[in-house]
Amino acid sequence: MSNQSETKVAVAPKAAAPIPNGLKFMFGGLAGMGATCIVQPLDLVKTRMQISGAGGGKKEYNSSWHCIQTVVKKEGPLGLYQGIGAALLRQATYTTGRLGVYTYLVDAFQAQFKRTPGVLDSMAMGVIAGACGAFIGTPAEVALIRMASDGRLPPAERRNYTNVANALTRIVREEGVTALWRGSIPTVGRAMVVNMTQLASYSQFKAYFKNGPLKMEEGIGLHFVSSMLSGLLTTITSMPLDIAKTRIQNMKTAEGAKPEYRGTVDVLLKVARHEGVFALWKGFTPYFCRLGPHTVLTFIFLEQMNKLYRDYVNRSSGQKSTGL
Repeated sequence: MSNQSETKVAVAPKAAAPIPNGLKFMFGGLAGMGATCIVQPLDLVKTRMQISGAGGGKKEYNSSWHCIQTVVKKEGPLGLYQGIGAALLRQATYTTGRLGVYTYLVDAFQAQFKRTPGVLDSMAMGVIAGACGAFIGTPAEVALIRMASDGRLPPAERRNYTNVANALTRIVREEGVTALWRGSIPTVGRAMVVNMTQLASYSQFKAYFKNGPLKMEEGIGLHFVSSMLSGLLTTITSMPLDIAKTRIQNMKTAEGAKPEYRGTVDVLLKVARHEGVFALWKGFTPYFCRLGPHTVLTFIFLEQMNKLYRDYVNRSSGQKSTGL
């Protein structure tokens, strides 16, 4: 019996190796950048449609498909990837920050309270993570919005940034350093709503499908279903703030001239008054078609990188990785 007991102790499974904080941030950024390379055309369409009809002007696009056709016809197929450098920089800053902070907070919570975070816990951690990531990523967001919308303007009115570094440099030189954080309030507000909804709902959907009646196994199928439902909720809750952010960051401000918008509330009121309340969800289809797959791909990439790391670290002990 003594030998049997010793044998059991010898093969007892060890706790899964924790992922270093630095890798949590790096994996988050890489996951977001990988997803962006795939969904960037949808992000450009979303931005163009949100700007279309600004200030009560004529709508430029009848639908998402019309927008895609117009961009390809006037700017070529690569026009759909305008601003990709800024988009990747945004993911390298914003997504690295938000997913890194969120993963760190979840691990710290579990270590402190010895339980899985509940809905309110996940929402609170999502808000904190979103605010941190958004503030860091706002300069790249400003550059992205401007670069993605530049092609719709008449040649004489275009900013003609050559790349994201040129955009950031010229913004500082022509408008001052603070212009890099223009629209930071709606950007941070949107990110808090997005992350509160996206990260918290993803965790809860995943737990439900994994432990509830369906008993789904850990894997891409579970991650896909959880991500798509999370993306739908996030689209509904965050679009008005996203439109406010886009309009503020894209507006031109001549020296001494009155800005088109005074702030987030002013944007929302003007859009509702001049374009109708439902215009606050203008571009819903490309937004969801972008956010849904981006959420899916980001979490799938993140989960797979975490799994590969844990498999690599735990290989010698014979442990089976369980994912996030």
